[in-house]
Amino acid sequence: MNHYNFSKVLVVLLCASIFEASAQDFRFDTTISRQVLENYLDRSVSFTELLHDDLASAPSPGRADPQDNFRFIIDTKAKFVGRALMLWGHESNLPRFLKTAKRYAEALHKIDPEIILQAAAFEIVTRNVESIPIPERVFNEFGQAVANRNFNYDDMLYVSGRFVNHWGNDASVPDMSRLETRMWFYFLATSYIDVGIEAVHFGQVGLIDNNDPGHAGWRDMLGRVRAYAHQHARRHLLICDAHTPTGGYVEQGKLLFDFHSFPLRIMAITNEPYRGKLEVGYADSIFLRSKGGVTPSGWSCDHLPYLVEFDNFGSHNPGKLSASPFIWGWDEITWFALLPESDRNQWLRYAWNWVKTTDPNGHLEMPGSRILSPGRRDGPHWYWANTKSEACPNGFNTEATIKQIWADEMNSSDQSQARPVKRAVVL
Repeated sequence: MNHYNFSKVLVVLLCASIFEASAQDFRFDTTISRQVLENYLDRSVSFTELLHDDLASAPSPGRADPQDNFRFIIDTKAKFVGRALMLWGHESNLPRFLKTAKRYAEALHKIDPEIILQAAAFEIVTRNVESIPIPERVFNEFGQAVANRNFNYDDMLYVSGRFVNHWGNDASVPDMSRLETRMWFYFLATSYIDVGIEAVHFGQVGLIDNNDPGHAGWRDMLGRVRAYAHQHARRHLLICDAHTPTGGYVEQGKLLFDFHSFPLRIMAITNEPYRGKLEVGYADSIFLRSKGGVTPSGWSCDHLPYLVEFDNFGSHNPGKLSASPFIWGWDEITWFALLPESDRNQWLRYAWNWVKTTDPNGHLEMPGSRILSPGRRDGPHWYWANTKSEACPNGFNTEATIKQIWADEMNSSDQSQARPVKRAVVL
């Protein structure tokens, strides 16, 4: 797709976004109401590394065309795009990713200014972080003397040696009780805000706070990041979440995060190879366990809204019965991607309805783009929900199903501001 054709696509999509208004409310500024937050979570899609691509460049071999990914986001009417900008180590890539992200985000927001783009700040730091200079503003924020230096990897680690090299040589879990770690997370989150990001997923808090009684380090870092967002974010708010295997993090009645998130935790149907289902109480699933309290936006709840996602974490004895978190030896997104197309689309409808029927606080995040671990060389190594085409030759044809599920939800919402009528679920 050349630039001329892409410009025409932008015009068509812009017209569509103007004339297809919905009764759903996506307005917020400085704080966000529960209803608006849930409207966003109901239109969420995980699209790993969306903003890493340059819209002006040709796609890399075997990958989707960045412009087709752009088309997917607008055409499906996604409103919350998860993990669109992220690092898993390789911190020296950050300046390049921020540059492409700013241009991509500006183009998306020109078509639909309501879209929330989410970045991620994960439970990993590598020696490569020492390639990143510390800006003067970060020293000033933490009351430190300004110095001409880069981030220090060793000063982010657990002094006890816990989780050092947890992810491989010179790739460790950072300790949030340490000042250097808080400075790094602050720098990362505020850099994201500066390119148009309005949400950050903070990964596995449970690993990073093993030396942080009362989550004091987390509360300090998040408070500073939120204060920066109030001044500099597009709508003066950064929406924060993290994986919460305990059901959430609450201190003195106050929730640390704006919403919770967790993997689906799909349970194998033992007498039906490769089939899976969702079940309350299976492993450490979050269903019916999301904790409540006072949110960062100031409203109270008994149970905080949450997202469940198709997680990626590798494979173990692929194709064999296995214990959680694996489903038939695969991670969740790989298991899903390897299903036959018709089964995959049917299971997505099942999961959407099951979550809504089972726990009104839960929301299914649609699978848009994610790395796969099939456990064999000839297997697919990336999942795209895009409709298969010349622009996305490795698309998995989930796009039409996602679009239809959301359209049905939107039509139901247009008829009533209440949540949709629950339907019986048959696997």
